[in-house]
Parts: sequence; C-alpha cells; structure tokens
Amino acid sequence: MKFETITEESIRVLVDTFYDGVRKDAVLGPVFEEALHDAWDTHMPRMYAFWSTVLLGTSSFQGNVFGKHMALSGIREEHFVRWLTLFKDTATRLFKDAAAAEMLEIADRIAGSLQLGYFGERTVRL
Repeated sequence: MKFETITEESIRVLVDTFYDGVRKDAVLGPVFEEALHDAWDTHMPRMYAFWSTVLLGTSSFQGNVFGKHMALSGIREEHFVRWLTLFKDTATRLFKDAAAAEMLEIADRIAGSLQLGYFGERTVRL
C-alpha cells in the first residue's frame, strides 16, 4: 500500500528505503561510504530531519547542505543521474501520485542547486 500523505513516519520510510538502495548502488555506494566512513547511524537522523524540514516545514534540520556537498571530491554527472533515478523510483513506489510529485519537485531543485555548484550548470533533471 502506498502512502497518500507525507508525514514524519512516511519520511522515515522514504529515507530508510532510499538510502538502503544508495548503499547497495555500484555508483553511489562507494561515494557515500567514503564520505560517511561508516557513520550511517549518525547520518540517518540528520536525513530524517532534513527531509522533514523541506517536505513538512518542521525546521528540525540545521546545517549547511550545500557546503557539505561542495567539500566532496570526484562528484560527476553520473552520480546525479543515479541519485535522481533512485529517489524517483523510491518515491513513486512508496507514495501516491500527488505526494510523490511534491517530493520529486523538491529533489529535482536540490539536485539542480548542487549541479550548479559542482559544474556551473544544470546537466541532469528528473
């Protein structure tokens, strides 16, 4: 059964499912493992808070997302292709159309902002 609305609980399922896929992904997994150095236990609550903030407006996340990501080296276009593909697959599998569309719009904006930082232009879209 798909979630109809976005709630704290459904965000947690989304984040857990998405990052489970990221960790198993041949393209993204190594990037995240290198960046997190097996600190998934501390990263996941931050991801719940981040997505709660952007999707529900809870203001529970505090941090510099752009700066943290810009500090990563070796990020290429293929990473954005995989991230967006996995996120879209996860959101559309777990949520009904309206809720998934809202998430995908925000994810696409986030990816666009990061691409501008890395490449000076937007190269990949949902």
